[in-house]
Amino acid sequence: MRIDRRILATLPSEAFMSASLCTLSTIARRKMVLALLVSLAACAPALFALQLHSQRHERRHEIEQLEETWRYAMLKANVSVMDSLLADDYMGITANGTIETRDRVLASMRSGALRFSVIDLSERKLRSYGTTVLVTSRAEITGTNAGRDVSGGYRYTRVYAQDAQGKWKIVSFEVSRIREPGASK
Repeated sequence: MRIDRRILATLPSEAFMSASLCTLSTIARRKMVLALLVSLAACAPALFALQLHSQRHERRHEIEQLEETWRYAMLKANVSVMDSLLADDYMGITANGTIETRDRVLASMRSGALRFSVIDLSERKLRSYGTTVLVTSRAEITGTNAGRDVSGGYRYTRVYAQDAQGKWKIVSFEVSRIREPGASK
């Protein structure tokens, strides 16, 4: 029996169909991968911005908690909490312009020379610069320092920096008394 190859050539075979589908499928897959890569490249800035926003939100929340931890430690004279929050090289500037080191602040709290019964914070603003965060706030306080009344309104700037282990530490603090209009200087 003789087979006419011309007839077979016009009939589709499984092998021919599979090869054609495979070729089309490979081309289609390549186009899909290329389209996906182009889409991802186009979305990358938005994804990066979303990640940065999430990190900023997380950082903001963490610093706000540290501010409340500090406030509570000052009210309760909790020296161990204050010790854990202050950097070794901490430097503060008081409302009267004196410079305070970490050891001096902790000693004032230990001795009871610095006491607060009220610390109400408002107008808090946070600004983040890499591994540094600046906090500005208004504070209405009731308290004494070495027996002298220091109650009143203040504005302060506190600076947090991340240490090598990623832990936030207070590295600087500066406070100014808010003078009422017409008050003597």
